[in-house]
Amino acid sequence: MQTEESLLTDRPGLLAQPQAAELTAENVVVQFGGLAAISKVSLTVRRGDIFGLIGPNGAGKTTLVNCLTGFQAPTSGRVLLGGDATSGWSPDKFRKQGVARTFQAGRLFKEMTVLENVEVAAVGLGLTRRAAQLRAMALLDWVGLAPQANRIAGTLAYTDERRVGIARALILSPAFILLDEPAAGMSDAECEDLIEWVATIPDRFNCGVLLIEHNMRVIMGVCDRIHVLDGGRSLAEGTPAEIQENPAVMAAYLGMES
Repeated sequence: MQTEESLLTDRPGLLAQPQAAELTAENVVVQFGGLAAISKVSLTVRRGDIFGLIGPNGAGKTTLVNCLTGFQAPTSGRVLLGGDATSGWSPDKFRKQGVARTFQAGRLFKEMTVLENVEVAAVGLGLTRRAAQLRAMALLDWVGLAPQANRIAGTLAYTDERRVGIARALILSPAFILLDEPAAGMSDAECEDLIEWVATIPDRFNCGVLLIEHNMRVIMGVCDRIHVLDGGRSLAEGTPAEIQENPAVMAAYLGMES
C-alpha cells in the first residue's frame, strides 16, 4: 500500500508522469479588438527552474499565462510544450499534459471542505477516491492546512484560499505549475513561508515554476531567471541581479529614472 509520502512523489493511478522539459511562448501576440495585450513575447520555462514574470499592472502577465494554459488562444505566434505545438488545446488538455496553474482569485468550491477541494482535482485527473484523499491530505499538510481539512472552504481566510489553490494545482505533480500572484495579501511571515514552499517545488515535485508576483522580495528571493513585461512587450530577461541593475526595468517597473 502506498504511503502519504509516496503519494507526494509518485503519480499513482491512470496517469503517467509528464515528460515535457520546456514550456515555451514563441512570438505570442494577443489582440482584443484593436488593443494588443501581448506583442510578440517569447520566453521559455524549463523544468527544474523557477522563472519569474513581472511588470506593472496591465503589462499582460495574466494574459500570457492564460495563453500558456489554454485559457486564451494567441492571435498569432504559438505555445509549445516539450517542442509540440498546442494550438487548439483546451485548458483541460493542458492540465492532463502536465501544465497546472493557480488564479488570482482562489476559485474554490465554497460549499465543499478544504480536503474535498483538493481531492476533487485528483479524482478529475484519474485517481481513485482513496488515492486522491491520501494525496490531498499530504499536500494540505505540506502547505500547513491539514488541521483545517474538514473546514468549509468558503470560511477560509483569503491567504489560506491561495494555499489551497497551490495544493490543488500540485495534486498530480505536474511538469509545470504557473502561480498567479500567490503572495497577494500575505503578511511578511506568510511571504517567507511562501518563498520556502516555492523554492522546494522543482525538486520535490519534479517540475518547473512560473511565478507572477508583485512582491519583489518573493521574486528576488526565489527565482532563477526573471522576464519583465511592459505594455505587453518584453522589456528584459535575466537573473535577479541583472534585473535589479537594469535601468529600463527600474524606469518602467520600479518607478525610477534611468
